Amino acid sequence: MSLNDTPRGERWHIAVFGRRNAGKSSVINALGGQETSIVSPVSGTTTDPVYQPMELLPVGPVVLIDTAGLDDFGDLGQLRIHKTLRILNKADLALLVVDAACGAGEFEQELLRTIAAREIPVIVILNKMDLLAAAQGDQEGTRSEAARVEALLGRKPIPVSAAAGHGINELKTAIATALPRGEDRFRIVGDLLSPGDLAVLVVPIDKAAPKGRLILPQQQTIRDIMECDAVAVVTKEQELGHTLASLRRKPKLVITDSQAFLKAQADTPKDVPLTSFSILFARYKGDLPRLVRGVRAISGLRDGDRVLIAEACTHHRQSDDIATVKIPRWLREKTGRRLQIEHASGSEFPPGLEQYSLIIHCGACILNRRAMLHRMEEAANAGVPIVNYGVFIAYVQGIFPRAIEMFPSAMLAWEDEPGFG
Repeated sequence: MSLNDTPRGERWHIAVFGRRNAGKSSVINALGGQETSIVSPVSGTTTDPVYQPMELLPVGPVVLIDTAGLDDFGDLGQLRIHKTLRILNKADLALLVVDAACGAGEFEQELLRTIAAREIPVIVILNKMDLLAAAQGDQEGTRSEAARVEALLGRKPIPVSAAAGHGINELKTAIATALPRGEDRFRIVGDLLSPGDLAVLVVPIDKAAPKGRLILPQQQTIRDIMECDAVAVVTKEQELGHTLASLRRKPKLVITDSQAFLKAQADTPKDVPLTSFSILFARYKGDLPRLVRGVRAISGLRDGDRVLIAEACTHHRQSDDIATVKIPRWLREKTGRRLQIEHASGSEFPPGLEQYSLIIHCGACILNRRAMLHRMEEAANAGVPIVNYGVFIAYVQGIFPRAIEMFPSAMLAWEDEPGFG
């Protein structure tokens, strides 16, 4: 996978906020070194969030999110503000752009409080410094304005001129410093493997598989295995037994597509750990122990209860689609209940989560971790248990606790649930 093909869910999400015409789009263009966002002296040019994937040195692959001005007005303006604030649900870093000529005020103070409440790192940018210097005739006024903004907002701003390209290198350095650190941030399975370990991947090739390629979680898992100098052995479910028998040494673990769990369990020796791509992504993108705790709601479902099956993306439905056919069938077989099963897809949950007794979520391969954790928090605030596809399938097919035994925190969550040990 080339750097240009890095999925959006694997990129740092850097969102740019501020008033209309503060120069947010110009800052994005300057950071990327190209005219990707429309720039105009007319206030309100950006009306919807605009995503710009790029490589931002020295950070690496990121997606910069241009947003509408938060000082918009009118009914349409309020809708734009609502969309802009929703971006905070997925932002790893916020850039607050202040027009140096207009300065900062209560508006920026309130926005900083909103960002801080989400525990999102933030950088204040004092833009259009060249215009301010030209208007005042010297540099002393620019230094005074920077000091005033710092005193008001409690953060030292990065002075830039996005149009002229001044201060952009300093801004890039500040971004790299502000983003959370840690080599294992993008580890799916690599922390479970040592160099030279074998990992066997069970990848069904059927009518639901994309023609000529693997699905995204499979691609990303293979890449992660290679990153830690381990060895990925890929096989179909019908060939798993033969593949394991032909290996000259025992694999460290077997990872299967959730829909092949029963076949993989039958063919994998009991002393070889077994899990699924979706369970790995439950840990990688969300909170695996909380998702494991969510399975207790399945046995408590009653006739007439409403269940939401949520997917982060939209795609063409196959005749035996996992979300609309298989999961509803498995759920009804497991519970024996007459349930109201509803479906949602896209970047947001439907309103009124409180009406549901359970949410079954996809693997979230296109979401970043912050977005998935926010969805889980929305469910918790509504008092609705949530599981993801892999956890759900492992439970209803009787693969628990084997599918999670390599994850101590998930096992603890499982054993702590009465009647589930």
